Amino acid sequence: MEDPFALLGAPRRYDLDLDAVEKSHRELSRALHPDKFASAGASERREALEKAADVNEAWRILRDPLRRAEALFGLAGIPIAEDSHSSTISVPPQFLMQMMASREELADARAAKDLAKVQKLGEQIREKWDVAELKLAAGLEKNPSSVVGVLGELRFYKRFLDEVEAIEDEADG
Repeated sequence: MEDPFALLGAPRRYDLDLDAVEKSHRELSRALHPDKFASAGASERREALEKAADVNEAWRILRDPLRRAEALFGLAGIPIAEDSHSSTISVPPQFLMQMMASREELADARAAKDLAKVQKLGEQIREKWDVAELKLAAGLEKNPSSVVGVLGELRFYKRFLDEVEAIEDEADG
């Protein structure tokens, strides 16, 4: 895939106006719709279809904060594995210890069916996510290699928040 930012006409930065990028995505999707190429030759239809797939993938990348950051690292020449399980990103041991303690608290709250505690833990991690995200955005503008570890932290926070959401859904249904 080529540069997803260029494909959607967005500036290469973490902090994007996603409404503007979504508008660009919709306009490109309309322009590349298969009905517009119904009378075109096979190669032109195939080319439009491939371009439409690239536009959709670019939108998926840019609207996802982690994938957007990964794209920016890649464009800066810093390869980052997209799969968080095979990532080579290292985070400080004290961060891992804090996350382990938070995950144990979450597991205890889940076992006790203490939804208020689960939500409180989620709020705490969301606050940490917000701080890390600001740090990542600033670092990507100035010195991307200095904030690779922040992406690792965000991946941990994302998994934690996904688990909180699953517990909340479980409690609702």
